[in-house]
Parts: sequence; C-alpha cells; structure tokens
Amino acid sequence: MSRMMEYKGYHAQIEYDSDDSIFIGKVYGITDSLNFHGTSVEELERMFHQSIDNYLEMCAASGKIPEKEFKGSFNVRISPELHREISLKAAMEGISLNQYVLGALKRSLTGSAGKN
Repeated sequence: MSRMMEYKGYHAQIEYDSDDSIFIGKVYGITDSLNFHGTSVEELERMFHQSIDNYLEMCAASGKIPEKEFKGSFNVRISPELHREISLKAAMEGISLNQYVLGALKRSLTGSAGKN
C-alpha cells in the first residue's frame, strides 16, 4: 500500500487520523508548507490537486519560481574516516567522489549493493 500521492511532479505523504476520521496530506520535499485533508480518498485527491494548483497560481501571480522537490544535490554527513576511505577508493578507481557515491546509490537501488 502506498502512502504517497503524485500530481504535476509533486508528491504528498498521506496519513490517517483516526481521532478525526480524516486523511491528512502533506506535500513532500519543499520548504513551503502545503497541507490538505479529506474524509474520503476522492476528496483527499481533489484537495491535493487543488493545493498544488493554488500553489502554482500563487507563485505565478507573485512572480515566485515554484519550488521543486528534488534539486539533484543533497548533503550527507559522514565520519572523517569514512570520507577518507571512500575518497581514496574513488581516486584508486580514477573517478570523482561524486561519481563514486552516485554509483553506490544506484547499486543500492537495483539490489546489487556489495557486488563489484
């Protein structure tokens, strides 16, 4: 079962509030706060679409560039020892640290992590 909804390239995390008997959605991956709710899946989806459409209209009206979820870069904090190890491993392979980390991430998603 998926707890995510997608519309126009934006995703929302969905939870159910049993105290109020409503679904609650929060748009994921942007700093602007976009939240919505509904008492049915149909209403929740309609409110999600309305939330995104309103956000995009507001940005257009104010001249603001709408945020995108994924910008293609992120910071990862690791120990100096691990930083040293992977930097040396990348250098031995003749690739940049970014290329090494990108390859490791791709391998982890395809299930071939640990295979050389």
